[in-house]
Amino acid sequence: MTTTTTGTVPVIGAVGTAHTRIEGRDKVTGAARYAGEIPFAELAHGWLVVSTIARGRIRSIDAAPVLAMPGVLTVLHHGNAQPLESDYVGPMGTPDPALQLFQHDRVPYAGWPVALVVAETSEQAREAAESLTVAYDEEPHDVAFAAGHPEAYVPAGNPRAEAEQEKGDLAAELAASAVVVDSEYSTPEEHHHPMEPHAAAAYWESGRLEVVDSNQGSIFVAQELARLFSLDQSAVRVRSEHIGGGFGSKGTRPHQVAAAMAATILHRPVRVVMTRRQMFSLAGYRSPTAQRVRLGADPDGRLRALDHQGLNQTSTVHEFVERSADVARAMYDADAHHTVNRVVRLDVPTPTWMRAPGEAPGSFALECALDELAEKCDIDPIALRARNEPTVGPISGLPYSSHRLLACFEEGARRFGWGDRDPRPGVRREGRWLLGTGTAAASFPTLVAPSTAAVTAEADGSYTVRITAADIGTGARTALALVAADALEVTPDRVTVLIGDSDFGQAILAGGSMGTRSWSWAVTLAARSLREQLGLGGTVPPEGITARSDTAEALGTLPPRERHAFGAQFAEVAVDIATGEVRVRRMLGVFAAGRIVNPLTARSQFLGGMVWGLSMALHEEAVRDETTGTVVGADLAGYHVAANADVPLIEADWVDDPDEDDPVNIKGIGEVGIVGVAAAVANAVWHATGVRHRHLPIRPDRVLAAGTGALPQAADARG
Repeated sequence: MTTTTTGTVPVIGAVGTAHTRIEGRDKVTGAARYAGEIPFAELAHGWLVVSTIARGRIRSIDAAPVLAMPGVLTVLHHGNAQPLESDYVGPMGTPDPALQLFQHDRVPYAGWPVALVVAETSEQAREAAESLTVAYDEEPHDVAFAAGHPEAYVPAGNPRAEAEQEKGDLAAELAASAVVVDSEYSTPEEHHHPMEPHAAAAYWESGRLEVVDSNQGSIFVAQELARLFSLDQSAVRVRSEHIGGGFGSKGTRPHQVAAAMAATILHRPVRVVMTRRQMFSLAGYRSPTAQRVRLGADPDGRLRALDHQGLNQTSTVHEFVERSADVARAMYDADAHHTVNRVVRLDVPTPTWMRAPGEAPGSFALECALDELAEKCDIDPIALRARNEPTVGPISGLPYSSHRLLACFEEGARRFGWGDRDPRPGVRREGRWLLGTGTAAASFPTLVAPSTAAVTAEADGSYTVRITAADIGTGARTALALVAADALEVTPDRVTVLIGDSDFGQAILAGGSMGTRSWSWAVTLAARSLREQLGLGGTVPPEGITARSDTAEALGTLPPRERHAFGAQFAEVAVDIATGEVRVRRMLGVFAAGRIVNPLTARSQFLGGMVWGLSMALHEEAVRDETTGTVVGADLAGYHVAANADVPLIEADWVDDPDEDDPVNIKGIGEVGIVGVAAAVANAVWHATGVRHRHLPIRPDRVLAAGTGALPQAADARG
């Protein structure tokens, strides 16, 4: 911590210095309890039963034998469940029909919730649920995702962003280009499975529905439950203090609705925990993507045309768009610019947000295409990106709040030793290993949303911050303590931060890399207001003084800008010519992400994202059985992720990234760390072998099938 003095008033700078997590000791000693392990008197346990068919109707549910089993309290299904509201717009838009639990006999995909068995113990509930007989009338289904699907469409009416944007004459600029890249890329279905499963306990107390949950936004879950059960919002309270990871998956899910429904019927607390297998259908996932990128350029690499097209799947009951083409809209300038996201409805579960939604798969395609263009133009990949750096938003025309992408590349190139790189592919070798290096750019939009906060001056001279934030493993609780301490001009040990309670008021959820930015703004305003009150009111009374804030009006004063965090990713790989194994030997990420609140936890966030990007490049791939419609190997043994042995020396750092027009200047770092990593690894594999791998993951069998040690013009690797 740094301290300076202005007159007689000490100015304490907690923000920007490293601090261990406030709750760290509680978590490693077990004192911090998660939603699935908090005790309740007379707690009953619910176990979800999910469909075994991919499409059809429930013909019958034979509950009688199960109800006769020891400890079983009830079996809820479409024949006896209470009605739920469906005609509403929730905090995240129109509700996913999966939340309207047990309201009809239709089955739109495998893993659809069809019943809930509640028993005295978890073991009794599980045994009974596995014994429940459900008969179906099965219908033909389609779960096959592929590029060029004939039923793909451009979604309309999405309130978050346009599906298609363009400027200039794309066809004319492509025709006038001396160098053209026209390539197709694909990424598979991927799943974000936090170590802590989805868990919720519900009970009624003094006329209020109380829910203890693991989620990314307690106020959002409370609002959704209130609408579903036709309750006043004040009649629902959701608490979520400790969360063992979320990554976009922990919003409102069927298990919360099931727990609330059962608690209402049984008049006692009911807890429902998803199994790992159920999370493959009920917790969302990243849709597979099929992408086409066309780049047209002059001989010197200056872009004349940029066309990025993305396709993803969604369910037949709810639309979700994996906006993979969006990443191109703010990255590179071109005379003609076209981006479009298309969707195809299949008999599959609904995808959802997953770390860097859109940007993670989209950057793989775009940044690999840039590398292909650099090869064709015989230009260094970093020099090519510098040549096409925009001065304003390529589509919006808005100025950037800050744009330090090239600073990231310059610092990264210096530290990685990029200048010593032989650009020729397939020339570095150590025994049977071919070596290569690659790079890619990263970006993620800087978002912010209205939030409220309250700061109380306690009688003992300490301060308490209350805000409906969520710490999903990011260190948000600690970051907010540092922000509050600076705004109050006190040391962080005098600040207590209480989070994860919907009663604390409206605040944005932990997602979109906007949590810390949005919450810090609210906390800062409330803290400053409190200091003003204390200055006017004299000494603090025993009961304390509370100041509250709402940033809704302040957000409107932000000037329109292109706001993004940027980064440069570097990777070195070794490819085994005998086995096709790809080993990442070292990685470096350098980022421009505004003001870094806590360097210790920030570096961990960047490193975590980069490890995930490595996993995306080489390991992660959910395969859906076209016969059953289910994921093959739906567990952590069958779904491959990078393990300790796969993770090399990884370094993450950042450059200064000031923005004088932004009162907070926090850009968010949760997502940008994963963006571009898969492309950097793929580009390094090309540099090692001379073969382009445009389809993730880069498995050993694909490497062997494509060949290694080939010339740069070797065939595209598919499979």
